[in-house]
Amino acid sequence: GGDTNNAARVRRYLPLGLADEAVALLTVGDLRRWRDALLQSMTPASANRTGTALRAALNMAAAHDERIESRRAWETGLANIPDVTQSRNVILDEEMVRRLIVEAAAQCPEFGLLVEMAAVTGARVSQLRRLEVQDLQADRADARLLMPCSRKGRGVKDITRRPVPIPLGLARKLSGLAADKAPSSPLLRRNDCQPWSPSEHQRPFRRTAKAAGLDPAEVTIYALRHSNIVRQILAGVPIRVVAVNHDTSVTMIERTYSRYIGDHADHLARAALLDTTAPAGGNILPMRASAPSE
Repeated sequence: GGDTNNAARVRRYLPLGLADEAVALLTVGDLRRWRDALLQSMTPASANRTGTALRAALNMAAAHDERIESRRAWETGLANIPDVTQSRNVILDEEMVRRLIVEAAAQCPEFGLLVEMAAVTGARVSQLRRLEVQDLQADRADARLLMPCSRKGRGVKDITRRPVPIPLGLARKLSGLAADKAPSSPLLRRNDCQPWSPSEHQRPFRRTAKAAGLDPAEVTIYALRHSNIVRQILAGVPIRVVAVNHDTSVTMIERTYSRYIGDHADHLARAALLDTTAPAGGNILPMRASAPSE
């Protein structure tokens, strides 16, 4: 039920000798040498992601084969390299987000719409790809999309859908695309009318970022998601609502965007500060227990 790219990532880097080894015969040394060798071709964070995917496959093998009595080999050999995850949450202001949408549309109107959807909803591209015509609810005063949940996380996940608000202008644009389409057909398509494929957006977005004067190595399409989350936080949207709108958890929001939550909390608390150096206002009246009786 997960993303098949996780399996493809492991297959790409797994040498034949290790791939042919019986799971029960794997050693800590075998797997540790493989994990460390990944650092020659990828960052430590990417090596951790690749090792995690293999670890999940080995856990599944052990769960289905009673002859595999120990998981110590991969629990130790594929342990994550510590202290390598660095937050790269690039936050863009509204002017730059609008510029990226314009530059994307200049390449291709269909790609421009994909980028606009990512900016407005904050959804992952994997979610936008799975949107269907019937997920658009544009015939309401409060237009919205029924956004498919992502396949991130543990176990097999049902593809549930949650309502995500969209502005009326975008709703009208999507309605024009959805006209005369089957309810279950993809809502977003390429210029050849085919559905978007995984990772197909990466190269055109690099060109878009460069055209907007940004560093394509640093600003990916995920910057639109991060920017949308921060925009909602700073607008005072409750953290729980922000998490639901973006198919993530309150814990992840607080961990990843704590700086911006702190900025928002500071703004709210500052409005209620007591400044003892300022003179009392003329509208302060003494308190009385009760009004005098007649």
